[in-house]
Amino acid sequence: MDALSTDPLTEVAGAVREVDLAVTPLRSINTWLHGRPTDDLAPLAETDAVTIRNPRGAHALAVGLDSPRRVEIAGHVGYYAAGMNKAADVVITGNAGVGVGENMMSGSVTVKGNASQSAGATAHGGLLVIEGDASARCGISMKGVDIVVGGSVGHMSAFMAQAGRLVVRGDAGEALGDSIYEARLYVRGSVASLGADCIAKPMREEHREELAHLLKAAGFEDDDLSAYTRYGSARTLYHFHSDNTY
Repeated sequence: MDALSTDPLTEVAGAVREVDLAVTPLRSINTWLHGRPTDDLAPLAETDAVTIRNPRGAHALAVGLDSPRRVEIAGHVGYYAAGMNKAADVVITGNAGVGVGENMMSGSVTVKGNASQSAGATAHGGLLVIEGDASARCGISMKGVDIVVGGSVGHMSAFMAQAGRLVVRGDAGEALGDSIYEARLYVRGSVASLGADCIAKPMREEHREELAHLLKAAGFEDDDLSAYTRYGSARTLYHFHSDNTY
């Protein structure tokens, strides 16, 4: 029997394993990525890298990974790709739907194209890189993640952002940083409007160093740091004020 014609998994030099989503069910692939047995695929070694072919907009692909392996998704993905990521490095060579990298804890998620709404929502750690544009509510309720967007972001980005850093190399939509807590926002382009309690802040040397580190990590180290403006919380919403009652 010709194994290459019947087995959806192909061994590739350099400990990279390939799997085809057009042949193997999504549930089997996610089970396999978690190191659990599946009838469809041979077991993964702890150090194996993975390439997933033909994702064709599949939802919830490569979610909840908790081992330090590289996973490349060769194409576009749907909702919540690489959500709850822990330790893995996930690269999406296409566009991503709603909630890419949602609630990620560590590791990295890179989108080579554009991302839809709520990228990095509630994420606690790690690095999310979107090389194109991100839609509305990028970094909503972020809790420690670092997000670098190569293009622009939509309205209500960093809404209720509690901790972490958001870098936008393009423009930001309306209500940036609405009800922000202690996250730091760096925007190179224009901002349509700032949300409640979000203000421009001075860019000190510590912030320039932080920004340079984030840009380098995301592959944009040649940017002019002086073109960026830092935004953060005015801290006027932290405590009750009688003027806010009706």
